[in-house]
Amino acid sequence: MGFLGYLIALLIVGLIVGALARLALPGRDPMSIPQTIAVGIGGSFLAGIAAELLVGRPAGFLLCLIFSAGIVYVIRRSRGGGLTDPGMPPLDR
Repeated sequence: MGFLGYLIALLIVGLIVGALARLALPGRDPMSIPQTIAVGIGGSFLAGIAAELLVGRPAGFLLCLIFSAGIVYVIRRSRGGGLTDPGMPPLDR
């Protein structure tokens, strides 16, 4: 039950961090819940690597949130949007 509990906790933390990162940038983001979780987990992962390389300590919640917001911004830019405009989602054809 230890590994399963870890995975469930990872999903919940990813959802919380990803949702707060989406709220940190103004405007709507057309993302699903799994995409939000992926943004949160990715931001936490990158923040952990950066914190370990720069200061040798684990990343904190604020740093994870900053990196996740950066990922949301990169996603917006890839859709043709900006800081306040989420851009157009790709067409499913």
